[in-house]
Amino acid sequence: MATENQELRKAGLKVTLPRIKILQILESADAARHLSAEDVYKTLLDAGEDVGLATVYRVLTQFEAAGLVDRHNFDGGHAVFEISTGDHHDHMVCMDTGEVMEFVDKEIEALQHKIADRYGFELVEHSLVLYVKRKQSEPPKVTN
Repeated sequence: MATENQELRKAGLKVTLPRIKILQILESADAARHLSAEDVYKTLLDAGEDVGLATVYRVLTQFEAAGLVDRHNFDGGHAVFEISTGDHHDHMVCMDTGEVMEFVDKEIEALQHKIADRYGFELVEHSLVLYVKRKQSEPPKVTN
């Protein structure tokens, strides 16, 4: 809990129990897991915490403004949040399951800079989301 207290203070936020609990949930999520406000709220409920959904939304918005979390709005879905690590990565979203996968590809990064340069720009920031579906396996070949 001391780590969360320091992170909140460093971000200029008052240390409150709801903020600590929400930060702990986000930090303990799988590295590639992106949580919605509803996911965070359900986790709090399951843990017996008395924090309202409106409070969860407000705290997540405060965390985003303070740079503690990144918000993503993937097509066809609601906003999801992940701890802001400062490391750049892109995302793939499975159209069948909604699973969000993170990836880094040096070739894609270099190509984006090259394209911006070609048009007389400097790439400052970008967001790349690939919407994917699992490949259907070919039906087994029938042999007689």
